[in-house]
Amino acid sequence: MGEDRGDGERPADRQQHRDGLAGLVRPASADRQRQDAEQVREDGPPPSTGRPLTRRAHGIQGRRGWHGPRRRIHAGTPPRRPLRSTPRESPLRILTALLLATVLLVPAPTTSAAAPDHPQLDPDRPAVVEKRVIGRSVRGRPIRAWRLGDGSGPTVLLISTMHGDEPHTRRILQSLRDGRPIRGIDLWVLPTYNPDGLVRHTRKNARGVDLNRNFPWRWADLDGPYESGPRPRSEPETRAVIRFLRDVRPRWILSFHQPLHAVDTDTKDRRFSRRVARALDLPRRALTCGGVCHGTMTGWYNHRFRGAALTVEYGARPPRRRMEKTAPRQVLSIWGATRHR
Repeated sequence: MGEDRGDGERPADRQQHRDGLAGLVRPASADRQRQDAEQVREDGPPPSTGRPLTRRAHGIQGRRGWHGPRRRIHAGTPPRRPLRSTPRESPLRILTALLLATVLLVPAPTTSAAAPDHPQLDPDRPAVVEKRVIGRSVRGRPIRAWRLGDGSGPTVLLISTMHGDEPHTRRILQSLRDGRPIRGIDLWVLPTYNPDGLVRHTRKNARGVDLNRNFPWRWADLDGPYESGPRPRSEPETRAVIRFLRDVRPRWILSFHQPLHAVDTDTKDRRFSRRVARALDLPRRALTCGGVCHGTMTGWYNHRFRGAALTVEYGARPPRRRMEKTAPRQVLSIWGATRHR
């Protein structure tokens, strides 16, 4: 018996097995060589690369059999993938991409380019830089305040129509609001303090209260034409103005009234009173309310704030031209403010 190997197989058996495999592989290799040779004859020689043709570079049959072209594979280089044709973009998709690029690339206009000082709120009112509804009347009508000027000067508030039967001085404030831009002042105008009284043409509001007797300074329970209400600040119009004044805190306030003809002297700044009377061409006199003025807006503001509030009376029937032309210019001259040309 022959000697057994470690794997239990004799050398003669292994040689027979190799001969059988060689018989199976060699025919397939010969067929492949013939196919490759025919392919080379049909396709022609490969394109020139500037180097001499060699057996290894272009796949030529040599003495030891067929050698195909060798490829150099570098470590870390991913295998090349066949190029795929890119589908054509639809016209709609191209147009959408162009529009999106236009929107993203065109710069938006800056606020400074649109308006150097303040944004223009209303093309018909170039002087207005801010507007607010500061509250509502008893009947729900809005009480509006308008901010004018460039903010470069003192903060000033002008008030009109606290009494609904004194409407003429509204034209001063409306002319300032609707005219050319103003510079040199931070100006607020409140043309219609008592909108319900203006509609009804009455001194009092819709509940029959005199709003200039409803402030919490020396308030008294008054009846008759100067009805002060059940308590201080009982009226929505009064509360709205108090909130607004606490927010804005103007340095100067002018409260326009009728039917008297004077600038009040009862203020904590007498020089301011004289300056206003001189600019508006009005006399100065003490407006004492027939005794003590209870619950007035100017008295409350002068007592509670650092600024000064002053009452201005323009007479029973001031001329329209004076209200719309002369008085607005005179009011601005008090603080050296002017209109843009």
